Amino acid sequence: MWSASVFTLYPDMFPGTLGQSMSGTALANGVWSLEAIDIRDHGLGRHRAVDDTPAGGGPGMVLRADVLATSLDARLTPDDPRPRLLLSPRGKTLTQALARNWAEGPGVILVCGRFEGVDERVIAGRGLGEISIGDFIVSGGEIAALTLLDACVRLLPGVMGKLESGQDESFEDGLLEYPHYTRPRSWEGRDIPDVLLSGDHAKIAQWRRAQAEGLTRTRRPDLWAARETK
Repeated sequence: MWSASVFTLYPDMFPGTLGQSMSGTALANGVWSLEAIDIRDHGLGRHRAVDDTPAGGGPGMVLRADVLATSLDARLTPDDPRPRLLLSPRGKTLTQALARNWAEGPGVILVCGRFEGVDERVIAGRGLGEISIGDFIVSGGEIAALTLLDACVRLLPGVMGKLESGQDESFEDGLLEYPHYTRPRSWEGRDIPDVLLSGDHAKIAQWRRAQAEGLTRTRRPDLWAARETK
């Protein structure tokens, strides 16, 4: 079973949206498992403190290395093969290729940052790789963790209705996905392209490929440039 362990100060945020739709059904059916671990269980003193002021001064608070390390060590074993990932705005950007790679493995261990960040020493000391969901800031790693998990879980065998649903999507081939249409044939003066109603599967595939390439060139020239350099 593919398993996810999430270290967080807000375990009640899980499974959240992952408890709904395809991912929720797969969770209920045992296709994957989710454990939300409260870092504050290992907080210090009567108030279970988990953070302290930044060394060298500055605003905000920093998640303590000793508290987070104790939380990790209490639940994980050294031989756990799952990657340890800290959700962080300075990390490597989450991509479809990374999600597929993790989905093909045993699962993931996620650490949700809060405050101004996490003490650098625990990142190095516990081998945490840093992952970002984009060039913007959210209030904590929980939303990013839910995003990463959704990207992985939907690729697990049996979660989506058809295997092709996961193979023929934006980013799977370095391209954005082609436009989609369904009934009615005509809507507000806009018609479904004739080629899609032709029954000629070769022409349909050719049209879809051309549309995907055109959209990628126009909307994501960075993706198109990356394809051109391969």
